[in-house]
Amino acid sequence: MPDISYLKSFAQQVRRDILRMVHKVNSGHPGGSLGCTEFLVSLYNEVMDHDTNFNIDGKDEDIFFLSNGHISPVFYSVLARNGYFPIKELNTFRLIDSRLQGHPTTHEGLPGVRVASGSLGQGLSVAIGAALSKKINNDIKTIFVLMGDGELQEGQNWEALMYASAKSVDNIIVTVDINGKQIDGPTNEVLDLGDIRSKFESFGWLTIELDKGNDIESIILTLNKAIKLLGNGSPVAILMKTEMGNGVDFMMNTHAWHGKAPNDEQLKIALLQNPETLGDF
Repeated sequence: MPDISYLKSFAQQVRRDILRMVHKVNSGHPGGSLGCTEFLVSLYNEVMDHDTNFNIDGKDEDIFFLSNGHISPVFYSVLARNGYFPIKELNTFRLIDSRLQGHPTTHEGLPGVRVASGSLGQGLSVAIGAALSKKINNDIKTIFVLMGDGELQEGQNWEALMYASAKSVDNIIVTVDINGKQIDGPTNEVLDLGDIRSKFESFGWLTIELDKGNDIESIILTLNKAIKLLGNGSPVAILMKTEMGNGVDFMMNTHAWHGKAPNDEQLKIALLQNPETLGDF
């Protein structure tokens, strides 16, 4: 059984990491990072079979691809606190010559990162290629992908969705972070996505809705449900509703913190709402 209390403490520390990283360099994307904290903590700490002795091929282990790469702060924090690289390296976020760039890249050789991402709409295509590679090599492990709802406005995603179902790529689970917000405003005002579930299902995907995307127990249950659907000829999608800026009251219910760092006073207030649990970097 998962230790929910520990996972919540872990998530709280990750939120502190996110806030302190973007504040230090006065840049980055805290909103979506905070919104996906519980998901990535649950995935890496409880659900995914992964190896911190990093190998780019990912043979005989589950692989995760972050498509919405601008939420790199949460990705870096979860990787570091799972032992992929030293926690103190979080201090180098977005600095020149750092391995922790604003969007994850591969040429710096950061353990845990297998693809450069942040050019939205491309992560799913790469992940499908990795899933097919596992099938060719008789590797029974799973490909996990996280992408944003605003990212679905990119047409390449729909080609990828069509391909995955047509070619029975049934060893992949795609989670869409549906927070209803993007950098320019609410998604339904920028470019309304309509009925996302109906669209995924019409493209041949088995689709699960997760209404409590900031609740660790619900996330773990839903991911395990999705895993049980694999291997039946169809790819699987989780439509996860989250709150952008979750855990910091003044960052929630607005798109304003999509790509804005807190100032000194705002950081102090946000950290008081998320007391230290595992030790700061």
